[in-house]
Amino acid sequence: MEAATNTMQTGKLKIRTLKNNIFKSTVIVFSVVTILPILLIIYELVSKGIKQISFDFILKTPPDTFEAMTALSNGELIPGGIANGIAGTLFMVIMASVIAIPVGVITGIFLYENQGKPLANLTRNVSDILQGVPSIVLGLIAYIWIVKPVTHGFSALAGSVSLSIMMLPMIVRSTEETLKMIPQTIKEAALALGVPYYKVILRVLVPTGFSGLLTGILLSISRILGETAPLMLTALGSSAINFNIAKPTSAVPLLIWEFYNDPNMVDLIWSSSLLLMAMVLSLNIISKRIVARTK
Repeated sequence: MEAATNTMQTGKLKIRTLKNNIFKSTVIVFSVVTILPILLIIYELVSKGIKQISFDFILKTPPDTFEAMTALSNGELIPGGIANGIAGTLFMVIMASVIAIPVGVITGIFLYENQGKPLANLTRNVSDILQGVPSIVLGLIAYIWIVKPVTHGFSALAGSVSLSIMMLPMIVRSTEETLKMIPQTIKEAALALGVPYYKVILRVLVPTGFSGLLTGILLSISRILGETAPLMLTALGSSAINFNIAKPTSAVPLLIWEFYNDPNMVDLIWSSSLLLMAMVLSLNIISKRIVARTK
């Protein structure tokens, strides 16, 4: 009887081990299937884009079609670079951040302090809806609000406004969720000591949740770095470096689209995409490091 029981237990253990191995193998296979396209994309970008990466690529503006065609016919690297796109991207991202970060953080604090109230619920729902709106629609809104009545033409300001609208939902929700994770006793202790309400927010809650706020901000910036559609309707693009907010300006995604329409600029497409991917990847790594360090 005991031998039969041991045999049954051994059989059950083998079945459980087999099921565990099957499940583990399935997880590994699907993980590889998920990661493989990303690795292939990175390999493709690096292998085709690294040859154009140089100081000239970062410091010079794009060549014209004739210069690119001449270089290709001679078997040389395409001269010039994407300095106007890099400068325009940084310029518009900085302006968008100046607009979106204060508004997003203040809105997130409002939602945290007024949980369950009708206005807070409405604001939260609008923020969630805004996060799902296609980027080209936001570009159209910026075109109606800024391009036509304010700058009377395509401009860096209009591009920044469209990008700032895209940043808002992520900053708002990350701020609210970060503040929710702060123990309520910290706020109560500050109020018990007689600290004014606005100082509790600015000197206690915000510094305590700073890492979470910064992570949300960096992720929102990484999202807008690669946006093209809203900039086509707002910033349009420029062949020169421009820091005038009322004039058209370029961006790396816009240059990639322009290079795509010129068969002589194919090599610049890969190099520009590689640089853009490196910028986005760097911001994501920084945000991950911040989260890991604060934990």
